[in-house]
Parts: sequence; C-alpha cells; structure tokens
Amino acid sequence: MTLQTHLLAKAANQARGLAIDAVHACSSGHLGLPLGCAEMGAVLFGHALSHNPERPRWLNRDRFVLSAGHGSMFLYGWLHLSGYDVPIEQVKRFRALHSTTPGHPEFHETPGVEATTGPLGQGIGNAVGMAVAGQMAAARFNTAEHPIFDYHVVCLAGDGCMQEGVAMEACAFAGHQKLDNLILIYDSNDVTLDAMAVKTQSENAAARFKAIGWDVQTFDGHDMAAFLKAFNKAKKTKSGKPQLLIAKTIIGKGIAEVQGTAKGHGEGGAKFSDTARASLGLPADQHFFVSDDVRAYFAAHKQRLVRGCNKWAKTFKAWATANPEKAALLESRNTAPNAAALLAKIPAFPADAKLATRAAGRDVLQPLAAELPLLFGGSADLYGSTLNYIAADKDFDPTNRGGRNIRFGIREHGMAAIANGVAYDGLFRPSIATFLVFADYSRPAMRLAALAKLPVLYIYTHDSVGVGEDGPTHQPVETISGLRVIPGLDVIRPADSEETAGAFAAALERTDGPTLLALTRQNLPMLNEIPLQTRREGAAKGGYIAVKESAALTHILIGTGSELQLALAAAKTLGAGVRVVSLPCTSRFDRQSAEYRESVLPAACRRRVAVEAGVTILWHKYVGLDGKVVGIDRFGLSAPAPLAFKELGITAEAVVAAAQSL
Repeated sequence: MTLQTHLLAKAANQARGLAIDAVHACSSGHLGLPLGCAEMGAVLFGHALSHNPERPRWLNRDRFVLSAGHGSMFLYGWLHLSGYDVPIEQVKRFRALHSTTPGHPEFHETPGVEATTGPLGQGIGNAVGMAVAGQMAAARFNTAEHPIFDYHVVCLAGDGCMQEGVAMEACAFAGHQKLDNLILIYDSNDVTLDAMAVKTQSENAAARFKAIGWDVQTFDGHDMAAFLKAFNKAKKTKSGKPQLLIAKTIIGKGIAEVQGTAKGHGEGGAKFSDTARASLGLPADQHFFVSDDVRAYFAAHKQRLVRGCNKWAKTFKAWATANPEKAALLESRNTAPNAAALLAKIPAFPADAKLATRAAGRDVLQPLAAELPLLFGGSADLYGSTLNYIAADKDFDPTNRGGRNIRFGIREHGMAAIANGVAYDGLFRPSIATFLVFADYSRPAMRLAALAKLPVLYIYTHDSVGVGEDGPTHQPVETISGLRVIPGLDVIRPADSEETAGAFAAALERTDGPTLLALTRQNLPMLNEIPLQTRREGAAKGGYIAVKESAALTHILIGTGSELQLALAAAKTLGAGVRVVSLPCTSRFDRQSAEYRESVLPAACRRRVAVEAGVTILWHKYVGLDGKVVGIDRFGLSAPAPLAFKELGITAEAVVAAAQSL
C-alpha cells in the first residue's frame, strides 16, 4: 500500500490538535512529544504497524510501547483515531478522575496500552522483555509450515528515557542477545525538561549503540517518507541486531511560541492554543476536531488491519490442528496453576535435612519447572548463589531461543524491567533472582509490577544478617520491611525447606501480582515439630499456628524465616501456655478472613513477641502496643552468621526475656 502522505499529514496535525485541546482543557499534561512525534505517529498507526483495534491483545500484533509515558496524549490520540475503544469522550476527559486516559499510560486501563510507563526508561526495559518473549514464542511454537509468531516490538523513547540507567542496562542486554525483533525509536529533539539537552548530555548516541551491537539509522522525524523507509528497513533487516531509529524532531512542533525549547516539554504551550490551532489549519470553533476524510481513512485502514488479523487467524487454526500439543501448551498460559497440584509434584524433604532455603528452592524449582514449561528463570550473574537454574534446560541466547535460563549480567534494574515486559506480554511466566539487598537496584520495576498486577516471581536470596562475613553492605536488615509496604507485592520469607515448597507453590498460583521469595544463605534445620502439610499449606496462607499451646494461652510468639526456630526454642522454655505462630508473609495473612486471623492471633492475648533479624517497625501491627519485637534497628556487621545473630541480640534467650518482661 502506498503511503497516503497528504491524508496522514492532515491526521498528524489533527492529532496535534487533540493533544493541545486535551492538555488545555485540564491545564495539565505534556505537549512536547505528542506534537513533535505526530508525523511518526501517523505513519505508525496509519500505515506501518500490524495490529488490530478490535483485538487489542491479538497474539501476533506488533507491540507499541510509549516509554516516554508523559507524552500519553500521543498514544491516546492515535488509539482513538485507529478505532480502539478510546472514544472522543475519553480523550476530552484526559487526566480526569476515573477516565481511561490517565496522566501516564496504565496497563489494564486503556485498550491498546501495552505497559504502564511513567518512570522514564522503564518502557525500554519492558520492550526488551517483550522482544525476548517474541523470540521465545517463535522458537517454541512456530513450525516451518505455520510461522504464527513474527511480530516486532516498537518502542518510542526520548532523551529522558535514554539517560536513565535502566534503559542502558536493557539496551546492552538487547544488543548482546541480538534481539532483532526490537525497534527503538529515539525522539531526539535536543531538549530535556529543564533545559536544552546539551546541558546534561554530550554522548554520540549512534556510536554508543553501534558499539553495543545495534544497527542505527538517523533521519528527519517530520519527513514521513524518510521515517517509513527507515522503519521498513528496520523491520526487514537480516542483520541479527536490534534497531535504533534516531528521529531528529522539533519538540512542541506547531506551537511557535515554545517549539524547539524546554518550555515546549510540558503544558506551557497550551495557553497559545488558539494561534497554534489556527496555524495547524484547525477550525477555531471546533475543539477536538477530526475531519471526515481522516476518519474515513482510519476506518478503512482499520478494516485492512482486521483482514490481516483474520488471515493470520486462519493460519493459527491450521497450526493448532496440525500441532495439538503446541496448541495446548500455548493455551495453558490462560490457566492459573493450582498450588495443591504443584505441591503434589514436590517430594517431601528428609526429616534430618539441613538446607539453606535457597538450596531448598533449587530442589523445589526443578519439578515445578517440569510442570510449568512456560516458566523461565533468570539471574543477575548469580546462578551459583541464587541456585535458581532450571537444570533440565539450557541458556536462552542467540543460538538457542528455546532456552529457559537467562543470564542477565550484573543488571538488576534492567533485569526486573525486562521481566515486567515478559509479564505484560502474557505468553511466559518470568522468575528472576539476585541477592535480596540488591532489591534496592530493582525496586522501581518491582513497584511497577505490583502497580500493574504482573505475576513476576522474584527469587531473592541472602535474606538477612545470616549472610555473615560479607558484612552490612550485603545484609538487608531494612529491605524486607521496605518491600512489604509496596501494595500488591507479596513477600514470603519461609522458615525451612517445607515452608519453601509451600511458598513456591503459592507464588506460582498467584496471577494478579508479583511475589518475592526471601531465601537464606545459611543452612536451617527442618522444623519437624510442625507437621509437614501444615508448613506447606501455612506458607500459602501467610501465617498459621506452628505450635499450639497445651494449657491456657498466656503468650504468642511470632517468628518468620530463619528466626521461627528461635520462637520455637523460646516456647519450650516459657512453658505450656505459649503459642508459636509462623508469619512468613504478612500480606497473604492479611488477606485471610477475619475469622481465620482471629483464630491464629486472638485479640484477647496481648502478650506477644515477634522476632525477625531486621527492622522492627512493621511488627508492631501484629504485637500491638503491649507487645515487644526482637529485631535489628541498625545495620549489620561482618562476622560468621551465628556470631552475627548473637552479637545483634537475635537469640532464643532474647525472645524468652522479652516474653517474661510482659
């Protein structure tokens, strides 16, 4: 199909008008990118992308990610024109309460939005993850006769995204992995929010990306034919490299008073809307204007897109008939695993085992990976320590796209953003690993996973001062509590190997948000005084009675992770009226019924002690004003683990003393 330059140029200016009117109406938002990238938007959504507005989650669509999420009116305008369920009424309600056009794109809220992109750079990482998923899907499901997956991932980013470290981590990974289904469009307008870009950057982006294994093209971003030529070349290239398209644009183009300056970034230009609309050829008396010929063009283009999708659907049907096992595997992505069924696949640990929960996690992971073939694992250069390598499989790399183990290198933030991209895509289940203290490096992406309700599994090890000799820099005394306060993130800290089995099964059953498993470096005893099934099922509930009092209830001791053994030991000293509660996951426990929570932690018993080798502040929710917490409100120290626990006062004797003082 020939590029309809005249109509698409009109569409570009009318998309500019939609952005100007929307931002002016709410006196809030960002005009720079929607106006500066309008011609590229017209080419992408009016000609070049393969997608289907009637089926926003069509499996073989090109994925478009707006990493520069502040430019959300770019995306909303083009989704509206393309025929997605983003009606003009919602465009007019930009940034309004309960609209489907929030300030930054939000996954699940707006049809056609592939990822929640607010913090700059995250979308680039997400796009890399989607490209990984695309390569994995092609390797697992395509056949010579029926290549059902051949989509591209297209990401639009600006200088702010490119300056963020997470973006460069992801881009280096993409270059090394030769993700040739990835196209990154760099809106290079020489402006950042505060000032001209020369104030904060001087690197040669083209040379930088070529050095890390990308193909690079540079062109005028307002020349639609030049952009289409570059885009088509990027799509068709056989170089085996990801593609960077550097588009030289004018920020805020169309508002003469601010275009090309830092003032064009935000809503500053909206006050000049009348003169801008006139210069763009938009009628003075019709705001949110789209001409009949532009609407007719996009309506016809939508039908072309639908026909393309329908043609693919016939290929897909033939593929499913010819490959029923592959079809069943693909369909399995839509069914949540059952925790009880998963637990049945995990053999019981020997009663005399003494394993670190990271080692127990390694043993638990293997049968679960066999049961869940769409699960993959990755590690930030720490497989030898995090022990989450899927032993029956091999590495994912350019020579083996079917591998289920990804070596991310020392890129914790990029790894987490990439995992989010895989989860957004919805074909595969990502799990990733590093040391728990380095959750601080991946936390922004973890927060977004919780916000977007992505089922990412974090297998983060070395969970406390039990790290020992590595010292306070590697001892995450505050990290567990810091992660627990993220809404929607489950943090499970199992106490022994059987609780670890229950934690893995519970985490994989959950599909409405992320879960972090905090696992130990040091060996832990099997807590055989608690029945095996109680430990496994209790971990899924988040909290349970580990040992019930055998006389009138006087005290409740609450332990979690490696410190549960201390509560159990203290109870033996304190006597028959003491109950021990294991609380490996506070958020899962809080989601249980009020009746269940009362049965575990009866309100009438106010003599409570909690013990954890970390900061104490969150535990007061469970011990109350009368209770006490044995913990560490300081950083750790370098010493063998047993000595570190003793020096810091995390002992059974300290728990006994705290209980006796109540």
